[in-house]
Amino acid sequence: MLTVHLAIHFALLLLLPPLLLGVITKTKAAFAGRVGAPFLQPYYDLAKLMRKGSVFSRTTTWVFRAGPAVGLATALLAALLVPFGNHPAPLSFEGDLVLFAYLFGLGRFFTVAAALDTGSPFEGMGAAREATFSCLAEPALFLGLLVLVRSSGSLSLGGMMGSGLGAEWTTAGASLVAVVCSLFVVLLVENCRIPFDDPTTHLELTMIHEVMVLDHSGPALGMILYGAAIKLFVLGAVLVRIAMPFGEQRPWLGWILFVAGMLLLAVLIGIVESTMARLRLLQVPMLLVGAVLLSAFGIVLLAR
Repeated sequence: MLTVHLAIHFALLLLLPPLLLGVITKTKAAFAGRVGAPFLQPYYDLAKLMRKGSVFSRTTTWVFRAGPAVGLATALLAALLVPFGNHPAPLSFEGDLVLFAYLFGLGRFFTVAAALDTGSPFEGMGAAREATFSCLAEPALFLGLLVLVRSSGSLSLGGMMGSGLGAEWTTAGASLVAVVCSLFVVLLVENCRIPFDDPTTHLELTMIHEVMVLDHSGPALGMILYGAAIKLFVLGAVLVRIAMPFGEQRPWLGWILFVAGMLLLAVLIGIVESTMARLRLLQVPMLLVGAVLLSAFGIVLLAR
């Protein structure tokens, strides 16, 4: 039975992330009164990119080629530390929350380094913005995880988001609400969604993440898009697991509820992007500081 659940874990990890992007796009199209692209369009785009050839500038080095691969690999490894549904994660150990956070940091570092390796001033500008905003997003993530550590008494993601999480909502509900709100902001900024960035824009001066990958093409660009979808899926899984504690339901019901929660999260992201405008760059740090304060208040409430 454990082998079956591991197989489902890997199947969801590999197959579901592009569908979330399709649901977000479809939701935004519905709000705009359009039919929009089909739900499976991200899969078609990835398949098309994987069939194309890659073009590399003569000014780039191995760093430029390593950026997409490292970004994808770190997102996949981080996904192994997060429990899906009411099932344990494939990898779990004390202190894995630090590895979880810095796997994304490692992927971001190589993405930024690959952008700088091109020598393009536009990509350097996007890399600087990415590094600046990540410095404010990481404290919010760590403080949010510390709230879970304090409430659960465990230093592993599996223990923090285990079957006892439902009972913690009765004793530390206010702190968990603050964490959920804070992590939702972190999810949006880490995945460069509105109101922090617009993944569909083509104006270099307003881009953050997209401007860093302008010189990538073919399979390399496909790995970047697929890695970004997995990153959205993994951070969304953490958020869904906290907001919807599954308890001890039947195993198959846990998987169904998890998938439903992820699809609802994708719809929520689409609603946010349809009802909010992108923030000015000077306003982004203020919202991230607010996310940090929310997580910090969660810790204060637990210390009463």
